[in-house]
Amino acid sequence: MDLKDAPALDRLAAALMQRYGRLDVLIGNAGILGPLSPLAHVEPAAWDDVIAVNVTANWRLIRAMDVVLKRSDAGRAVFLSSGAAASAPAYWGPYAASKAALEALVRSYAAELATTRVRANLFDPGPVRTRMRAQAMPGEDPDTLDRPDQGAEKIVELCLPGFDHNGRIYSYPQKALMEFRPPALLDAP
Repeated sequence: MDLKDAPALDRLAAALMQRYGRLDVLIGNAGILGPLSPLAHVEPAAWDDVIAVNVTANWRLIRAMDVVLKRSDAGRAVFLSSGAAASAPAYWGPYAASKAALEALVRSYAAELATTRVRANLFDPGPVRTRMRAQAMPGEDPDTLDRPDQGAEKIVELCLPGFDHNGRIYSYPQKALMEFRPPALLDAP
């Protein structure tokens, strides 16, 4: 599915509601790197593409899936972020800005969910052996990186019904479920 196809996301939510009556887990994993370039050299179409996939598509997923998640006994939404959101490295402007926007979006959504059974969190998988990583770091030895399934195990932990944290950012490969950076916590420890 093309995540820039907003009506398709709405149809997906309707199909899930009709078939299952609820959605237990939503993972916002799609993302694109975009150009690694000085900001002044980024073409508007490339900027728009990164924002459309990394931010707008996730907002559309939240918008479409909110009602279906709230029908679950313990709906969980986890969105993948990046350390680039906080570090904002040179030449990574579109990607870093999109991930920072995603973090603000999800933390705001989590605050809205505070009185519900749904929880929304962010997960930074760190350097992972993916095509996107190879595109960003072409000289890096991929065998020195974790496989995607290693981080996925930690994402599963964030989706368990007993995991009640909300509006937090977690990272891997640091200690399992260790907070990466201190967001404004939405639930008291």
